[in-house]
Amino acid sequence: MDFTTNIAAKAYAQARPATEAQTGLSSGSGQNLAGQAFDSFAQALQHGEQTAKAAMTGGADPHSLVTALAQTELAVETAVTVRDKVVEAYQEILRMPV
Repeated sequence: MDFTTNIAAKAYAQARPATEAQTGLSSGSGQNLAGQAFDSFAQALQHGEQTAKAAMTGGADPHSLVTALAQTELAVETAVTVRDKVVEAYQEILRMPV
């Protein structure tokens, strides 16, 4: 039995979880800002859609519909602005001399 190989294998097994992606994190335990923003965006869209459906069937008042649609519009405008900034930054990187 080769002890050097065994020790290296154990060290690798202990170090490997540190390099793997972490899934199932709660929002307070280190989830990245982009993930939180995406979750918030998806929730805003879902809430707006549910409120619009409820308003069509008579289950929501017009004020809550307008509020939900305004929040959805703001979320979409924010996502478009972030996307534009990312594209702009990418184009700037492409213009850099190598």
